[in-house]
Amino acid sequence: MFDTVAVVGASGAVGQIIRQLLEERKFTAKKFRFLASARSAGQKLTFNGEEYTFEELTHDAFEGVDLVIASTPDDIAAEYLPSAVKAGCKVIDESGYFRMKEDVALVIPEINPQDALNAKGIIASPNCSTTQMVVALKPLHDFSPITRVICSTYQATSGAGVQGTADLHQGSQAFLNNESYEYKAFSHPIAFNAIPQIGSEKEDGYTSEELKMVYETRKIMGLPNLKVSTTCVRIPVANCHSETITVETESPISPEKARELFAAFPGITVMDNLKNGEYPLPSTCDGSDEVFVGRIRKDISCDNGLSFWCVSDNLRKGAATNAVQIAELLSENL
Repeated sequence: MFDTVAVVGASGAVGQIIRQLLEERKFTAKKFRFLASARSAGQKLTFNGEEYTFEELTHDAFEGVDLVIASTPDDIAAEYLPSAVKAGCKVIDESGYFRMKEDVALVIPEINPQDALNAKGIIASPNCSTTQMVVALKPLHDFSPITRVICSTYQATSGAGVQGTADLHQGSQAFLNNESYEYKAFSHPIAFNAIPQIGSEKEDGYTSEELKMVYETRKIMGLPNLKVSTTCVRIPVANCHSETITVETESPISPEKARELFAAFPGITVMDNLKNGEYPLPSTCDGSDEVFVGRIRKDISCDNGLSFWCVSDNLRKGAATNAVQIAELLSENL
């Protein structure tokens, strides 16, 4: 058990879920602290039935803290988390800033727990769309090594923050009322639309979000040469990311075997009955910590191909839950 745990970004959307999960999962520590921006500092919150006060995030705020769970924008993480490391804290970081740095572990506990246990300083949690995909890839790869991955994502507006969801709700209402609406989180209307760009333009016509999935997948799985191609699309769904995933493996995996492998893997739930219209939907997976898979079928375009559909709550397993699971792993191995 850690003596003192600090949640950084505790008043934000993911920070609120981290607090909720620490309560739900009965994560134990002798003391909790909740750090936030100057705007939130001084406000009260209730945690485990007790009243706490948000403290302002400063470089000196980490003294006496053993574990930091941080969910902040990249620039805030870059500025403040090195101070936590200097103060001797273990740090779990939800931002994207440290993920691909060579000396930083990038961890999904079901996939590479030892990397977290061996880490010095900062442990990064992956991008939300990467997390659910890699969880689904792992049991297949363990059975027959994966040689190629093609993934298209259908990402919820909550992945663009509170303003993204506000744009969906208010933009939809404006559309139905035949009124104009000025979108703030998106460069195109999201209501009744699909935007095939998430992130900035990068090399070879890919976006930053797409390349995150490529590079993070390779790092987490320890497969630096794995062939991965992604297309990331924002759709008018409030929460839960969906993905179509096609893999090629060294030897064929039948749909029946894939269902068996998925079902036996921790953190995966199989919903796969096409005849009865049973498969994962964002509306039914919302609020869950699981990764859901369905529509499992042979890829008829190649000999060793398998295709499936994957849905997960991007604010939970894609962010807060993964961070809390890393914290649990560290606590259990003190």
